[in-house]
Amino acid sequence: MDGNDTTQGFRIGLATDDAAVGLRDYLADLLRADPRVVEVIDFGVRDQDDHTPYPIPCIRAAEAVRDGRIDRAIVLGGTGLGEAISANKVRGVRAAVATDPFSLERSVLSNNCQVLALGERVIGYPLAGRLVTDWLGYTFDQGSPSAAKVAVIEQYEATGSLDSAG
Repeated sequence: MDGNDTTQGFRIGLATDDAAVGLRDYLADLLRADPRVVEVIDFGVRDQDDHTPYPIPCIRAAEAVRDGRIDRAIVLGGTGLGEAISANKVRGVRAAVATDPFSLERSVLSNNCQVLALGERVIGYPLAGRLVTDWLGYTFDQGSPSAAKVAVIEQYEATGSLDSAG
């Protein structure tokens, strides 16, 4: 699943730790107001007093992407780094931290990332909002030169070997 079947609009998952609840709430409102989004699903945490370890909601959101229950997910924390690492542990999911528009663009166009990781302590709300809004506009092209590179990643993930990767 490439996470880009948006004929009916995006189903977006949000996952956070207690360090990024404010950013999650801000982005949830932004996403719900975007006509390209049909559903926003919150994978937790509930609030700043909920100290559930961040890998739990991030992995749950990534599993939902893998299983096709959502199209894409945004995982949030202080830096977004641990959240991306957690999401990347789910087979078939690619997550990237983005802090600027070019890296964000390339995360989808070059790497077919379905999970965006952001850090509330790293970027402000206006930039996060711009990144998320831009992110919704990018779709991976299966016919692009990058598709062969993503196929190498997928092959390795499936087999644990680079033997047939060229």
